[in-house]
Amino acid sequence: MTKYETLIAVATNQGAVVLEVDLGTDKACGKCIDNMLIINSRINQNEKYCVLAEELGHFHKTHGNITNQKKIDNVKQEIIARQWSYRELVGIMDIIKAFEHGSRDRFEMSEFLNITEIFLEEALNYYKSKYGLSCEIDNYIIYFEPYLGILKMY
Repeated sequence: MTKYETLIAVATNQGAVVLEVDLGTDKACGKCIDNMLIINSRINQNEKYCVLAEELGHFHKTHGNITNQKKIDNVKQEIIARQWSYRELVGIMDIIKAFEHGSRDRFEMSEFLNITEIFLEEALNYYKSKYGLSCEIDNYIIYFEPYLGILKMY
């Protein structure tokens, strides 16, 4: 079972219905309408995984129609859903697991985590804004700037 299929099962167990629909574009996008999570069927598996996580974030964390992104409250809700998805798919420990698995750059890390490089970049920017230039956890230091780097301390 792929990570995407596993996340569908998680969403279903939490009361959501996941549908893949041709949204008429190759753009990675989705919609959350009440408990229905709609994923663009034209995108690849890793994109679907990232989009589903964000839509599941909307399912858990936002309310109402927030499609008008000119309203500050809607922008805030969008950010909350995205941050939720970053924590779900790219937790700090996931970054360390990817490093321990042998991932040495953003491409290898995104491949290991089954996410897009753009999603990884956004998640790392989120962690940088949360923790600063680096984060220390267990016996590791993760550097977010100037380049992604992970140092294992002995």
